[in-house]
Formats: sequence, structure tokens, C-alpha cells
Amino acid sequence: MVSADQRRAVVAVLKESKVSERRSCQLIGVSRQGYRYQPRRSDDELVKRLKAIASEHPRYGYRRAWVLLQRSGMSINHKRVHRVWREAKLSLPLRRPRKRRAGDSTMTCAQEARHPNHVWTYDFVFDRCANGQKVKLLTVVDEYTRESLAIQVATSIKARAVISVLTKLVAERGAPQCLRSDNGPEFVATRVKEWLQEQGIETLYIKPGSPWENARGESFNGRLRDECLNLEWFRNLREASVIVASWRQHYNEERPHSSLGYRTPGEFYRVYKQGAMDLNTVRI
Repeated sequence: MVSADQRRAVVAVLKESKVSERRSCQLIGVSRQGYRYQPRRSDDELVKRLKAIASEHPRYGYRRAWVLLQRSGMSINHKRVHRVWREAKLSLPLRRPRKRRAGDSTMTCAQEARHPNHVWTYDFVFDRCANGQKVKLLTVVDEYTRESLAIQVATSIKARAVISVLTKLVAERGAPQCLRSDNGPEFVATRVKEWLQEQGIETLYIKPGSPWENARGESFNGRLRDECLNLEWFRNLREASVIVASWRQHYNEERPHSSLGYRTPGEFYRVYKQGAMDLNTVRI
């Protein structure tokens, strides 16, 4: 796409070649008024701030950058941010859509989260440290608020450790009505099932080979890998724990979430608790 500045530059070159201004503008498709237009303000400061945001958050797009600028007190139109973001070549490369297996989802309305603590989802993500040490991460997410409730980092996480993480969360926030997961051995272990039954938590197991039935968990794990694990090179397990904990704090309290009306998950949950507004009006 050719920008207005580039069109004006071509008209100027044609004029230097003895082509009249009127004819040059006709050839390039620019009005004479548009050619003579002089920008009233410089985008240099905006470019500087956007580059700083892109440097700190390499996987952010222009919309999240725009939200961060607004939160810093800057009044600016998102269209201008989009234009400058594109001109500064900060846009992320488009991803090729993945081919998905055809299949019928078993999700029903009763299984969709309708309020905090209605449905949690938990899953595992794997990585490796620079020293060759394996890293296993247990992630727990509230599907309604999108909050990251916990990310347990260890080399091995068995059924006993899963119960320990869930016990702490239930003590802090209360038990969820449902817990969604795949059919991993740690999640279908007899000890875990018995504990969930004692807590009155319903289990929602997705079909094997059907990750789309756990869309919220898969989405969070994708953000974790894209914005943290793929950008960091952990020297050891302790460093991995510290960095992941810091990213989780950022995700909950600083990272605008598009499906929450560009609120953070923490903000969304606090507004819900205060009962200040109908949150269904801001969900996308």
C-alpha cells in the first residue's frame, strides 16, 4: 500500500522532470490540495513510544499498544496509531492458519463459563532450560475472567502436586463448579478424581485429539509460549520460575485482553466483584 507521503514524493519527482503539477497529480491520483498539504504535527515522539512498547512486548499488536498509550494519559485515535505502527514496520507477520481436524465439539451452554469460578481449565506446557533441564508447567485459568490462577513450574508434576496446587487455589478463591482438562494421566488419576469429588467439582474431559474443546486453555497456553517461553532462555529451573511468575503478574494486571474490552483479567474480576456494571456489555 502506497502512503500519502510516498505519493507526494512521486509528484515532486515528476515536477522536477518538467511535468506540470496538475498533470503529475492526475497521473498519481493525488489532489493538488492533498499534494500541497503539510502535516501539522510530527509523529517522531509517537514512533519513539511505539517502538519502546514493541521492544518491551514483541508480540503485541497496534491495538494493545494503543490501549497502553491511553492508559499512560495520551489521548490519541487508534487509526493514527495503526498508521504509524504500520509505517514504522512494527506489525507482526501474518500467521498461516493451521489445518484442524474435523470433529463435533461436545461443549454445551451449561459447560460455558458464565461467571468467575464457574469453569476452570488446567493443562501442561513443556519447555527446556539452557542447561538441558526439562521444565513442566501446570497452568490453571478461570475461563470467564481469563485470569491465570496459577502456573506451577517444576521438572516433574505428578497427581499429588496437581492436588496441592488446586487445594491452595480452592482455599484462596473457593471451589469452581467445573474443571476442564484433557485426558492426561495426571488429570484422570484416581487420587485426583477422588479429591475433586470430595470438593464437589464436576470434571469436564475433552475428547482425545480435540483441543478446540478447551479453547480458553489452549489460547492461554499459546500466549504463555508466544510471549514468554519463546522469548526467554532460562539458565535453570529457578530462573524459569521467577520469569514465569513475573509474566503471570504482567498477564493478569497489565496486559489488555481484547475479549474483555481491553481490560486486564485482574481489572475485569475486580469490576465483577464490585458489581459496578454489566460485564456482558464489554465482552467480545
